[in-house]
Amino acid sequence: MSFSFEQDGAEFYNNQIDASDFLSILRPVPSERAGARLKGIVGLSERIGENSRPWEIVRKHLGANAQPVRAILFDKNVETNWSLDWHQDRTIAVAKRKEVSGFKNWTIKQGIQHVEPPFELLADMVTLRIHLDDVGPDNAPLRIAPGSHKLGRLAEDDYASAIVQCGEAECLAKSGDIWSYSTPILHASKSAVRPQRRRVLQVDYSSSSLPADLQWAGI
Repeated sequence: MSFSFEQDGAEFYNNQIDASDFLSILRPVPSERAGARLKGIVGLSERIGENSRPWEIVRKHLGANAQPVRAILFDKNVETNWSLDWHQDRTIAVAKRKEVSGFKNWTIKQGIQHVEPPFELLADMVTLRIHLDDVGPDNAPLRIAPGSHKLGRLAEDDYASAIVQCGEAECLAKSGDIWSYSTPILHASKSAVRPQRRRVLQVDYSSSSLPADLQWAGI
């Protein structure tokens, strides 16, 4: 099955990066937690920032001002074989808490300040999932509801009807592949049936400046 970013909110790119190169700089990141939020990793900016292959993918949608604003390493394995119910990503990482109209539900995750922004800001963002291991049907591929990014902010009670309306798809990948998503797309992940190492670097990109004194936390 092929996907269109505009229509489905997802697009697949085969064999885009050298996974071993990424893993070499991510080796110090702890693997015992479901998702490690990355900040200050030496060499990461050069690999996902301006003029990198991931950035070139994002630039098609966000323009030359696109910048990585958050990075998370998901390391699913035998010991940390979690699952996630259907949801939309609704928070961004910022440098400091500043009370600004429309920004709410402040939380701190792994020492980084997060906040839920106006939905319009999320709708203008792109999320990449950079696959560092193979992800087959038994190894917990991301599940998406194609086209759900067009439905706006959804209440949890509306998830089931949205999935019926949009259908479901599994995002299989090989090491080195990249999937791009509209950040608000409805998605989920089951536990792996046959758990193997499944490392995915997830990077959020935006070309927007935040209002008032808010600043992106960045990478």
